[in-house]
Amino acid sequence: MAKNRLITGLDIGTHSIKALSVGQKSNSQVPEVLGLVELPSFGVRRGVVFNTDSVSEKIVQALNQLQENIGQKIEDIYVNIGGSHIFSALSRGTIIVSRADRKISEEDVNRAVQAAKTFPVPSNNEILEVFPKEFVIDGHGKIKNPCEMEGVRLEAEVLALCAFSPYKSNLTSAVLSANLQIADIIPSAIASSRAVLTPQQKELGVCLLDIGAGTTDFAVFQEGDLVYASVFPVGSAHITYDLAVGLKVDIELAEQIKKEFGTCLYKGGGKKEKIETENGETLVFSQKALVEIIESRMGDIFDLVRQELKKISPSCSLPAGVVLTGGGAKLAKIVEFAKKELKLPVRLGFPQNLEGLERDPSLSTVCGLVLAGAEGGGVDSPFFRTGLPAKIKKILKIFIPS
Repeated sequence: MAKNRLITGLDIGTHSIKALSVGQKSNSQVPEVLGLVELPSFGVRRGVVFNTDSVSEKIVQALNQLQENIGQKIEDIYVNIGGSHIFSALSRGTIIVSRADRKISEEDVNRAVQAAKTFPVPSNNEILEVFPKEFVIDGHGKIKNPCEMEGVRLEAEVLALCAFSPYKSNLTSAVLSANLQIADIIPSAIASSRAVLTPQQKELGVCLLDIGAGTTDFAVFQEGDLVYASVFPVGSAHITYDLAVGLKVDIELAEQIKKEFGTCLYKGGGKKEKIETENGETLVFSQKALVEIIESRMGDIFDLVRQELKKISPSCSLPAGVVLTGGGAKLAKIVEFAKKELKLPVRLGFPQNLEGLERDPSLSTVCGLVLAGAEGGGVDSPFFRTGLPAKIKKILKIFIPS
């Protein structure tokens, strides 16, 4: 990343919009946080932009505030795309090596990946991004980078992430209406993985669970590759709704109760909790009732995790376990509860490799967006100063450890 280059990430979530700008110190390879703004979002439902005008207004507010804070103009952004419409699919493509000496070129790699992208995508859906899993040369597989190797037939196996086109169009319209250019659109799970997971975890086998307000992003890595990704239409806001119904309080008070008293494990003892309402009354409720409501909803989320892991493989091996991140991961005792439910090692994940950032799992997606821009986006990236075509760079960057 060139000196003074500004990179901005925009995380459009169900309950909040986060805008983060980073720059690069001349004496450091780690991007430095220049400014962070978080505002309540409006017009987003379960991770999907439904009201483009409302979202665009919020984007303008956030970016104006951020530009004022950092003293620089923001012209383009890396933005996330979320929602349960996002799905992954495996595909293969085969080509004949073009050169007479049978040496595989970057162009051959690109053609093989493009061939793998020609599978039948459901109507009104489109491919967001492809992640090469392996290349096969004349029947010999498990090859990560086939460039300069020799062969006749080159096959690419990829994992494609796809999205519902109208939802992507809504997102794009909201950003462009805010007079911003889009540097890249990155699935939320991929952004969070970039910020939170280490290459070692991805190599061993790890599951990322990013618990947001309206959705939960799920991604599994094995042998360094993304092998599966999906989005659950449930998140921490559903706990708030359940508490509002179960405790017979309004949404605002339910959210306050969740933040102040919420926990995934009941300590026992029949303890009563108290909280003062807006009208000056005192609400008394049992900790047991509170925990039962939270456990029920979190149990639903971890049930979905188990089901998805079975889709990958009945004996899906994850030596690095499960990494929890997102705002929902702030819930007390969630790690202990997840260990009990999933029978796997579990830890909290926080954004890494950014200087001047607070330790907050709710920032994982927006941090991953700027890291994608800093370390893998555009001609100024330190990883790509080789003169390779842009498409090849995007393919080969997947094989470069982050």
